[in-house]
Amino acid sequence: MRANAPARIVNVGSIGQHPIDFADLRMDRGYDGTVAYRRAKLALAAWTFDLADEVAAGGIRVDCIHPASLMDTAMVRESRYGTMSTVDEGGMATLRLIRDDAGTGRYFEGTRPARAHPDAYDPGVRAALRAATEAQLSRIAG
Repeated sequence: MRANAPARIVNVGSIGQHPIDFADLRMDRGYDGTVAYRRAKLALAAWTFDLADEVAAGGIRVDCIHPASLMDTAMVRESRYGTMSTVDEGGMATLRLIRDDAGTGRYFEGTRPARAHPDAYDPGVRAALRAATEAQLSRIAG
């Protein structure tokens, strides 16, 4: 991406973010799929902000977006929450951000700048997330 800068990364997140329990990352004490999803979306937002800082000097912009709430997707239909938004609404918000060259390290709800969960900005949480990720990657690499 650096060789083709300026470049853009848009991570598709969710407003549904939940604090990460670093003492039970695998949720061995009680798995809940919704909480796992929401923890992953918090981790994605935190990583987005770290990555934005890391690659900004190379001309790469990185942002995170919650494109729309409860879009009419298979996952939402299966959840039985009901739909609130269309896939087109989410797609248009994402496309707008892809085309936006105004900044980096931002979080959006649809087309509006917003704030992710406070933990996504917390340096301690972000450092713990980096350490946990490195530990898992090292374990996998063997």
